[in-house]
Amino acid sequence: MGRIDLTRIRECMRRAEEGGELTIAFFGGSITQGCAATVHEKTYAYHVFEWWKQTFPKAGFHYVNAGIGGTTSHFGVSRLTPDLLMYQPDLAVIDFSVNDEGNEFFQETYEGVLRRILGWKSKPAVLVLNNVFYNTGENAQQYHNAAADWYRVPHVSMKDTLYQKVQAGVYAMEELTEDALHPNNLGHELVAEEIISFFRQILKSMKEADGKESGPREEAAPGTAARETNLHGTGGQLPPPMTRNAYESARRLTIREISPELTGFRADTEEKTGHLDLFKNGWIGKRAGDRLRFEVTASCIAVQYRKSVSKPALRAKLILDENDGESRILDGNFEEDWGDCLYLEPILHHGNEGMHSIKLEILDDGAENAAPFYLASLVIA
Repeated sequence: MGRIDLTRIRECMRRAEEGGELTIAFFGGSITQGCAATVHEKTYAYHVFEWWKQTFPKAGFHYVNAGIGGTTSHFGVSRLTPDLLMYQPDLAVIDFSVNDEGNEFFQETYEGVLRRILGWKSKPAVLVLNNVFYNTGENAQQYHNAAADWYRVPHVSMKDTLYQKVQAGVYAMEELTEDALHPNNLGHELVAEEIISFFRQILKSMKEADGKESGPREEAAPGTAARETNLHGTGGQLPPPMTRNAYESARRLTIREISPELTGFRADTEEKTGHLDLFKNGWIGKRAGDRLRFEVTASCIAVQYRKSVSKPALRAKLILDENDGESRILDGNFEEDWGDCLYLEPILHHGNEGMHSIKLEILDDGAENAAPFYLASLVIA
């Protein structure tokens, strides 16, 4: 087990004890957003927020939930500033463990998330959360936790805690989740209990030490990183990246940031609310032959488009750098049925840094009344 640095979390607790004002934030996918909880107050995120309010009654707290269903840390790192960091969080709980695949690509994008948050001017404390598929035990925690350990960031794992209780028969999987992934009300409560248990241990250790910096080190809660070291304190510098770290400064480009050449496509300027809020400020293609063309300077590029449950949906052909021989098809048809997906597809990873062109053209699939093709953004780094 690696060492962890609790400096920032302890500082949050000290400020809360003194009646300070803190922002508690949550950043991730559908579980963080609250999918399968009957009301948002039943989500793990809100339970954890409520613990802070109840434990430190003199403090003032603000709640930020920046979970978006079906999204990865690749999208996450590109939306950090408008969705999370602009609120100047004091504590951020991060979870992309069931949306990211367990591989080096998502380890790199996840590291970008961690570095960007840890380096933010409000110096947030960070806790990594690993949710899990309860039928298989799969998640990306091997890769995510390696990145967290590199930065001495603590992590709490449902694979190592709640999933083990399911395996041992303490809970039946069906008691906690209907789809083997998204917790129901009880499942969210139990996820929150594991996180709260970790925070309680930190608080207990602080009180036992009577505020002395040389006080005893706490044993890590089950499913967390163990032992402590100081990295995040005053003057602490982040270590060099463990990956090539191309995504720390990733940016998302919509109609607000870039103006492509449009032939048939049109910019979407309509204001939207609810789930449709995900699909705005992009570009819409409705007919075969509709085209658009971008030019961007980057070494990593991804296109973000809608995969729709309304079938049939239009497809588009993408050509990078005028190389028609290596074109790819962007299929707007979604194979799952839980709702339209804001899908992010990498088209260039660690390529040459410089100007690149991206062309899209709507294909003629012969389908009448097909759902339009919606290009939501480019993500570049």
